[in-house]
Amino acid sequence: MSKELFLEIGTEEIPAGFLPKAMADMKSLITKELEQARIPYDGIKTLATPRRLVLVVTGLSAEQPDAELTALGPAKNVAFGPDGNPTKAAHGFARGQGVDVASLQIITTEKGEYVAAVKKETGRPTVELLPAILPRLMGNIPFKKSMHWGDFDVRFARPIHWIVALFDGNLVPFSFGPIRSGTLSRGHRFMADRTFPVQDFSHYLEECRSHFVIPDPQERKEIILREIELSALAAGGRLLPDDGLLDEVTYLVEYPSVVRGTFAAEFLEVPKEVLITSMRSHQRYFSIVDSDGKLMPGFITVNNTLTENPDVVVKGNERVLRARLSDARFFFEEDKKIPLAQRVESLKSVVYQQKLGTSFEKMERFRTIALALAEQLAPAVAPQVSRAAWLCKADLVTGMVGEFPEVQGIMGREYALLQGEAVEVAQAIAEHYLPNQAGGVLPTSDIGAIVSMADKLDSICGCFGVGLIPTGAADPYALRRAALGIIAIILNQGYRLSLTDLIHRSLTLLEPKLTRPKEEIAAEVREFFRGRFVNLQSGEFVGDAVEAAVAVGCDDLVDTKARIAAVAQFKSHPDFQALAVGFKRAANIVKEGVDSPVNQALFTDPAEGELCRAFAGVKSSVEEKVAAHSYLEALTLIATLRGPIDTFFEKVMVMAEEQAVRANRLALLTAIVRLVGGIVDFGRLG
Repeated sequence: MSKELFLEIGTEEIPAGFLPKAMADMKSLITKELEQARIPYDGIKTLATPRRLVLVVTGLSAEQPDAELTALGPAKNVAFGPDGNPTKAAHGFARGQGVDVASLQIITTEKGEYVAAVKKETGRPTVELLPAILPRLMGNIPFKKSMHWGDFDVRFARPIHWIVALFDGNLVPFSFGPIRSGTLSRGHRFMADRTFPVQDFSHYLEECRSHFVIPDPQERKEIILREIELSALAAGGRLLPDDGLLDEVTYLVEYPSVVRGTFAAEFLEVPKEVLITSMRSHQRYFSIVDSDGKLMPGFITVNNTLTENPDVVVKGNERVLRARLSDARFFFEEDKKIPLAQRVESLKSVVYQQKLGTSFEKMERFRTIALALAEQLAPAVAPQVSRAAWLCKADLVTGMVGEFPEVQGIMGREYALLQGEAVEVAQAIAEHYLPNQAGGVLPTSDIGAIVSMADKLDSICGCFGVGLIPTGAADPYALRRAALGIIAIILNQGYRLSLTDLIHRSLTLLEPKLTRPKEEIAAEVREFFRGRFVNLQSGEFVGDAVEAAVAVGCDDLVDTKARIAAVAQFKSHPDFQALAVGFKRAANIVKEGVDSPVNQALFTDPAEGELCRAFAGVKSSVEEKVAAHSYLEALTLIATLRGPIDTFFEKVMVMAEEQAVRANRLALLTAIVRLVGGIVDFGRLG
């Protein structure tokens, strides 16, 4: 018989950013708990608001099924002596398992014969197990930050005020710190701050709604989006989409209520990015744009309560925003008084990182790299690349960026345009920060792309050079994001360059700062890029195709991706499996290879000549296709060797007794293996 488990954890306000992960973690934790407890169930659902986390398990079995548990013990020859009698090891194992030594069984495994204790365990009622499972689940939710309260030996994101725990509508009794589970939930903190009884999940949802709480974040999100879009239309414009802000606001409220306000049109003289940032980051206001996408002097905000007098709320929001926008306009006007180029010198007083020097030093390093890249990849824009690299960090010392760090780069572009810099240089100043997140927007020009790569590479090589290497738990300098950004730019722009040379050039400029041998650092940085590249490509192509192509080389990323794509497609070729077997066998035989010409006079079997002629017939064509990076065509030509290779291995003993014949056969196989060796490692293909 299946039943419903309901758990609600009522708390003080939990930060919005904690909640989506907490929901996922609760689902993962209860899944693991139920599997370990052998309790079948149908489905799991989690919900969250700032003041509550909810878990519902449907179709939960009323009891564990009976089970037969097998515990593996020592090997048979250890458990029993030559006379067949159990040893001390057998007696000790049986005692530890709570069984009689005579009941031990012999089980055959991959490693040989072992003794085992087989025990039958009668399933317990689920209701007896839940009082231990639920508090353990609560204590294991891995919040980014958690706290103790009072003198209680428990931690949670915020102090807990109530717990509702029901199984089949009945209380599941347990304690978590000072709080005992019960059957009473609470309504909205301001609009319905009173308790109400809970019978089951559907009853809970009904009661929550009547107490001004919408527990389902997806429902809240849909309500908010619908209301703010209607509000923007009512203002004569449309909503400026902002998925990140929408997600954040969804987890800031329990009962959303939308209001709209305005600000003075004179503030539109300030760059729109500054206005949007000020409204979004500091006030969590949504922006409104007209049909042409131009910012309108209005905003939309989402409250957590219904208001009796919306005008009072609007005026309060407008007053706060006016102060923020006045600050922004002041900084904008003051910043314009000093040309961007004059601010570059001030970067000498801005420490980028204690061991790596100032932002000016960093700029000089990556400017050198950027200029070298421009001369290699896009010589026509080298002067603009140099200028953009020189200016791109200057806005860090402006008042606007000091107050609104989110607009760095953007303000550099705006000030550059106002001060007469070339449009392409100004745009590159903004674009050199791109992409600023995984999968984010990439630079549109060679100038922005090259400066972005150079800046990011200096950060990666510099941090690795002084021991600031990312760990599984921390990446304070966002080096993973930087590496993914460089990879994305290279692939998007189709830049043909050597990653090894690029890393070496950067580390040479950093040499006075390095705390370890340069070659050691270079190897680590190359492997860092390789790991990011493999992860990125594994999301697009089948895993073994990625590993097999990357194993051959991962220096020219554009070329490597072309080989990955060819190998992934070639795996559907009808001769792929048989060909892979043949090449793996050949590679295992030749190992390091035999560097000598093939002497056809030493052939003693027709199969040798057949394979040699087939190889000679495709060799030059394959090499031409490889040189042209037409890897699928090259692999398709190589596939024609499948028959001759199969016949060769069927008819010919490669390791012949006569040394000259053996060496000649190995030389033939070496030539064939090396022909494909620049494309793919067949040994890594399944």
